[in-house]
Formats: sequence, C-alpha cells, structure tokens
Amino acid sequence: MPWFIDDVVAAGTLAGSPQPTIPAAGGLTLRPWQDDDAPAVLRAFQDPALQRWHSRSAESLEETLGWIGEWRGAWRGERMASWAVTGPDTGEVLGRVALREIVLADGSAELGYWMLPDSRGRGIAPRSVTALTRWAFDEIGLHRLELLHALGNVASCRVAAKTGFTLEGTKRSALLHGDGWHDMHLPARVADDPEPGTD
Repeated sequence: MPWFIDDVVAAGTLAGSPQPTIPAAGGLTLRPWQDDDAPAVLRAFQDPALQRWHSRSAESLEETLGWIGEWRGAWRGERMASWAVTGPDTGEVLGRVALREIVLADGSAELGYWMLPDSRGRGIAPRSVTALTRWAFDEIGLHRLELLHALGNVASCRVAAKTGFTLEGTKRSALLHGDGWHDMHLPARVADDPEPGTD
C-alpha cells in the first residue's frame, strides 16, 4: 500500500557518508569516538552523579571499548549517532552527546548527553547540545528533537531551558533507574522554533 507522505529524511542520509566532526562554540568539537577514548568513558561511569541518572555501569576498559565500537557501528544503522565532546587545544574528552531513537522517516530523534565531572557547570553541555541540535535540523533535515530527563535531574532541566527546548509535559513513571521508577520531563524542539534569546 503506497504512502501519501514521503519520508521526512531519506534512508541512507546518515549511512551514505562518514560521521562528521561538528564544531561548537568556545572551541569545542563533537567528533566520532576513538578507541583511545575508552578510559574517559570508564571514568565517567565511575561517577556517582552520572550513575544516578543512568541504568548502565562500566567495570572495565574492555567494556567501554565495546561501547565505543557499538557507538561507531550505530551510525551505519541510522538508529543512533554518538559523538565525543572534546575541548580546545588538547582534544581532551569532556563528555558525550548523542541522537538516540532516530526515525529518519518521521524526522525525529531523542537527544542525550553526559559530561565528565570536571566539565560540568562550565557551559559545555549547552554549547554541545546547541551544536548538535543545529546540525540535526540544518544538515540532516530532522524536524523534531526530544530531550528526556528525570524530574530530579535539575542540571538537565537547566540545559534544556538554555538550549530552547520547551517543556511539553511529564511522562509518569517512565524510566527505571537503580532507585526505582522516575517521572520524566519531556522538553522538545522543532526545526522552526526560534533560537534561544531571539523571540
């Protein structure tokens, strides 16, 4: 049965080219993951603050190296895309940003991120989210991005607000963490929303 509406983004749009490096404000770079980033990922997942909002833990370099392999392979599958956030000059890994639950036909994805402890409170997360949001809308042609986070995750609430994601509602008891079920805020942006601070 034929569809009346074309796919928002054609299949193959991501897989048909290498995963790009994306510049962000303040000299930050979003780049594809490399094998030698595994120690930074392991360090991130030893942090109790990060563990509080994630359902996964890492116990070895071999494990995080496996994750990096999965993240690189996911680009070809067009369901998820992940970048290391790196700093100016040294190229040190500061965190991760990702598009998850990508549905090219619908033009939608969920944006996720985490930052290493030393990278928090320095505006790195908002700058990284802003750069990935603009790339997803302007370069790929996605129409809608969601940024799902637990109500108690105040830092993520602030990042969502700073980057123009509008709170659309609360998903009750939507995600299971180590301490039980969490209600989740659902902020979102669509491609024609005004840039933060321009309306």
